[in-house]
Amino acid sequence: MALGKERMDLLTTVHDGLVNWLGSGLLDASVWQIVVYALVMTHITIAAVTIFLHRAQAHRALDLGPIPSHFFRFWLWMTTGMVTKEWVAIHRKHHAKCETEEDPHSPQTRGLGKVMKEGAELYRAEAKNAETLAKYSHGVPNDWIERHLYSRFSWQGVALMLIINLAMFGALGATIWALQMVWIPFWAAGVVNGVGHFWGYRNFEAQDASTNISPWGIIIGGEELHNNHHTYPTSAKFSVKPFEFDIGWGYIRAFEMLGWAKVRKTAPKLRQGQIKPADKDTLEAIIANRYEVMAHYARDLRQACSAELARLKAQGEQHSARWAQFKLAKRWLHRDADRIPAELQAQINGARAASPVLDKLVTMREELRQLWTRTNVSAEQLVSDLQAWCQKAEESGIAELREFSMRLRMARA
Repeated sequence: MALGKERMDLLTTVHDGLVNWLGSGLLDASVWQIVVYALVMTHITIAAVTIFLHRAQAHRALDLGPIPSHFFRFWLWMTTGMVTKEWVAIHRKHHAKCETEEDPHSPQTRGLGKVMKEGAELYRAEAKNAETLAKYSHGVPNDWIERHLYSRFSWQGVALMLIINLAMFGALGATIWALQMVWIPFWAAGVVNGVGHFWGYRNFEAQDASTNISPWGIIIGGEELHNNHHTYPTSAKFSVKPFEFDIGWGYIRAFEMLGWAKVRKTAPKLRQGQIKPADKDTLEAIIANRYEVMAHYARDLRQACSAELARLKAQGEQHSARWAQFKLAKRWLHRDADRIPAELQAQINGARAASPVLDKLVTMREELRQLWTRTNVSAEQLVSDLQAWCQKAEESGIAELREFSMRLRMARA
C-alpha cells in the first residue's frame, strides 16, 4: 500500500509539473514579458534581414565583420530557415527584372493580392530555379558551416527555435514561434514586395513602380523606404530626406563605431558652388545626381500646377472640367510618360493645352532627360546640348525654368 501511495504521489507531482510547464514554461513570464520577448525577437530578425541579407549580401553596400555576420546567419537559421544563397539570388533577380514577367514577386505583373497572400510561396518557387541561383548568387558565404548546416539543414534551425520557445513559455511558446515564422513572409515578402511596389509616396522617378510605404522605417527596419532603395540600391542608408528615419542605418552606424562594419556606399548628394557656364563638370554632376535633379524639377512642376489651380479658384472654377484636369496634372505631370495611366492621358494633355507654361515645362523636362538617356552621342555633344538647354530655359520667360537652370549651373561633380 505504501509503495502504491508513493507511485501515486510521484505521478501526481509529475502531472502537476507538466500542467504548470505547459501553462507557463520554465520562466513563468507575465503576458507583458511575453509580448516584449516576441517583439524583440522579431525585430532582431528584421534587422538581420535588412542589414545582413539585403544591404550587406545582396547589394554589397557595406562590409560586415565576423561577429555580426555569424550572429545574423545563425539567427536567421533559427528564426526563418532562409538560405542566404537563395534569398540573395531572388532579390538580385527582382532588381534586374523589376516589374517584368521575370520578376519573382512584382504586384504589377502578378497582382497585389497574390504577392500579399502568397509571397512566401512565390519565394519558395523561385528558390527552386537553378538558373536563378547560378546567375545571381555570386559572392555569398560558402564556408563549411554554410554548406554543412545552414543550407543543408535549414528546417532544423526553426525546429530548435520551437523547442526553445516551448521550454521557456510552455504551450504558449508555440504561438510565439508561429508569429516568428510568419513575420518575415508577411512584412518582407508581402508588405515590402507588395505594397512597396503599389502604394505610397515617391521621392524619385525610379525605373520601376517602387514606393516609400512610410517615412519612418522602424517596423520593417527601414525597408519602408523602398522607393529610395530602388533609386539607390547600393546605398547602405535608405533615408534621404530630413523627415525620413531608417533604423537599420542607425544600427549600421553603431556597428561602425564598434569596428564591426564598414560602409561602402551611400546615396550621392548633389553639391553646388558658384553659378558658372555649364561644362563637362556640370554634366557629370547632373548625370550622377539625375534622380535628385528630376525630383527638384518635379517640385517646380507641381508648383506651376498649384499656380494654375489658384488662378482657377480665383475665377470660381473649382468645379469645372479644367480644374479636374489641373488636379490630375499636379499628381501625374512630373512622372515619366510611360508611368502615367493611359486612361488619364487625354485629361492631362488637356491641362497642357490650356497652359503654355506647363506644356513648356513638360517639353523641357523630356529634353533634359535626354542628357542621360541618349547613349549614342559624345560627351562634348551632351555638354553642348546642356548649354543650349540652359540658354533656352533662361530665355523662356518662365521663372521656374530660369531658376532651375541657374541651380543646374551651380552643380559640381
